[in-house]
Amino acid sequence: MTGEAKTNAPQVAPAVSVVGPDDGEMIVLGATRMRVLEDGSHTGHRLAIAESVLAPHTQGPPQHRHAQHDEGFYILSGTVRFTVGDEDYDATVGTLVMVPPGTPHTFANLTDRPAVMLSTFTPDLYVQYFRDLQDVLAGGRPLTPQANIDAMSRYATEPATDLA
Repeated sequence: MTGEAKTNAPQVAPAVSVVGPDDGEMIVLGATRMRVLEDGSHTGHRLAIAESVLAPHTQGPPQHRHAQHDEGFYILSGTVRFTVGDEDYDATVGTLVMVPPGTPHTFANLTDRPAVMLSTFTPDLYVQYFRDLQDVLAGGRPLTPQANIDAMSRYATEPATDLA
């Protein structure tokens, strides 16, 4: 070795983020409640995570494609129907659905019971979309299909109109 290791230099460790069961940012979109557990601010914007509770008979967003992020869904309770292109998948507890960029998809809770899922966004790009939708509702405006499309377009996402 040509030099001595410096042992007296302060070691800076990344801050650890801990979100308790009653913590996190709550986003309410009609009958869907989303708790943002990580918005990307602690991960260098590489990853965001949210827990969503879908009320019974909740339709999800229109089928859409993300150009710049992967989206993952892990089912914690209930059953969530995923439509990917023209195929339906009923995801039950313990199922992971990973959706890469460019893949058309949507989801819904068609059952009589609530469903809970953990969602990941890599990178964190899409969390702000949900905040924007909540702002539309908070501003007293209806969450129309066009308002949804306008919000999607700000986050490299578009409806899969070829499947409508």
